[in-house]
Amino acid sequence: MTDKNVTPLVIKLGGAAISCSETLSAIFSAIAKYQSSAKRSIVIVHGGGCIVDDLMARLDLKPRKINGLRVTPQEDIELVAGALAGSANKVLQARAKADGLNAVGLCLADGDLCKVSKIDDELGAVGSAEPGNPSVLNVLLAHGVLPIISSIGVTNDGQIMNVNADQAAVAVAGALDAELVMLSDVSGVLDGKGNLIKSLDKQQANSLIQGQVITDGMVVKVEASLTAAESLGRAVEVATWRYPEQLPLLFSGQSIGTQFLPE
Repeated sequence: MTDKNVTPLVIKLGGAAISCSETLSAIFSAIAKYQSSAKRSIVIVHGGGCIVDDLMARLDLKPRKINGLRVTPQEDIELVAGALAGSANKVLQARAKADGLNAVGLCLADGDLCKVSKIDDELGAVGSAEPGNPSVLNVLLAHGVLPIISSIGVTNDGQIMNVNADQAAVAVAGALDAELVMLSDVSGVLDGKGNLIKSLDKQQANSLIQGQVITDGMVVKVEASLTAAESLGRAVEVATWRYPEQLPLLFSGQSIGTQFLPE
């Protein structure tokens, strides 16, 4: 049985959290309090679509998505990389430092952490990520550092790529052989009576989707989480940051949301 107290934990932070300083402070304060007495390593992976959208609006550029993935024209990748690996990453790092954490800002390319390849020309500078070399990350974790990793990567031939943050988090978790939690503004999946469903496999989820218990944007989140669980070969949890007092339980390996189970 895996010891959850030593298995690293990767936390994917949703965009709503990034845009709220109070929420970030609650999350980082909970991490600082937990790590003051625990040995488990924690890694943050983030996107920042809201920051990219704001930047593009200021530049009078219209965002476009295909199958949920942001189209990133090659001529815009430097702007997107600046927003995600620059602005969003440093906002998170600054907030973490203010809340007592020793944080280092990284991207998927640092230390060859993730192997990134271009998806197709229609999406532009958008890449998929696979687990790479965790050596640099392991050194940082051994020194008690909190890595904060943006979803910007670089291909083998040196092209900068925008990677979907959920996919980036899965790749980082795979590189570290870590557990993965998708931390967002939703508590998890609710049944028809509004009660939290503690765990779901693919068959159960499909049944709830067909019965329209799971609808709209939650369908995408559920399908992404099941894909992540299958890829990692272990349960992936969707949980909320809205109740900071529960976060130490989550960090220690207890479930506070919905766990998605691999087949």
